[in-house]
Amino acid sequence: MSFDFEQSKRYRNYLQKFIQWRMMMIYLIVILCITILLVTPIGNVYIPPLEIIALFGSKLHLCDLDAHTIPYGYEVIIFQVRLPRIIMGILVGFALSTAGTAMQGLFKNPMADPYIIGIASGAGVGAAISIILLPYFFADYTTPFMAFLGAMLATFMVYNIAKVGGRIPVDTLLLTGIAVSLFLSAVLSLVMYLAGHDLGYIYAWLMGRIDSPNWQKVEITAFSVFVCFFLIYIFARDLNAMLLGEESAQALGINVESVKKILLVLSAFITAAAVAFAGTIGFVGLIIPHITRILVGPDHRILFPASALLGGIFMAWADAGIRFLDALLPFGEIPIGVITAFFGVPFFIYLLRSRRQSLL
Repeated sequence: MSFDFEQSKRYRNYLQKFIQWRMMMIYLIVILCITILLVTPIGNVYIPPLEIIALFGSKLHLCDLDAHTIPYGYEVIIFQVRLPRIIMGILVGFALSTAGTAMQGLFKNPMADPYIIGIASGAGVGAAISIILLPYFFADYTTPFMAFLGAMLATFMVYNIAKVGGRIPVDTLLLTGIAVSLFLSAVLSLVMYLAGHDLGYIYAWLMGRIDSPNWQKVEITAFSVFVCFFLIYIFARDLNAMLLGEESAQALGINVESVKKILLVLSAFITAAAVAFAGTIGFVGLIIPHITRILVGPDHRILFPASALLGGIFMAWADAGIRFLDALLPFGEIPIGVITAFFGVPFFIYLLRSRRQSLL
């Protein structure tokens, strides 16, 4: 009888948690949809939300729209300029938050982020080299391709240096990532010194920019990001077990070293996919997973999708803030990395203080 009672209690707890997770995902999806609707009007040309809804309805064949009701320029601004940019920002936030969640679970450290293993520095070197030496080799895709290649090469460099007898000690991996990042940052500084008139563009790319994507770039990024996300999500249960310790995870039949390798490569891949078209955008992969963990708990089965959606929402509003400031200020757009840093640095200091107090 006690067995039936315990089993019934576990079932109720599971059902309650499932309902809570489902409601949380519904809330985040609704907030994301509302966010897209609210941030789309913002820019140098203000477009009323009701006209945006009418344009959406017309595109989805939900309503008939008189061609003379809304200026044609509004349709071009919405569907060719702002929506690709907004969707790209959401995808970048989605990717960086997913990678940050995986890295924090892998390192068991809430201050880990997607760039901790040299991805940002490698991407920066690749992008800078392409801007100076190969500006038209792949037309508009030269810089994204070289940034992606540099990020992946930096990751494999860190992996091979940190590997000890077929194993990847987490501490060694972390220190190797820091060392390689410093070396690649020095290489990047040298390249920037030799850049001459291209220095401004390199600097803007390093601070993050999602100001001019087209739908083809959005489609490439979306495909890469979603494939990587679903592959990473497969290992949510394994990460949960690894939080209890590697020995406990091995006792449950998990090949810990294989999971480390796969998650490391997938996290680097999804980050590189975001970096390729948007530049290096800091702090998103650091603060969003931590905030999400406070909201939904440490279970990676809900933490991954919730963190990804929250990251997309955050990036959509950060980009909206840039467009709003651009409409007010005369000196051009602020790089989006500046906005994320304004939010990220205070939160990073908060994390440091919290960890210090917990150790006292």
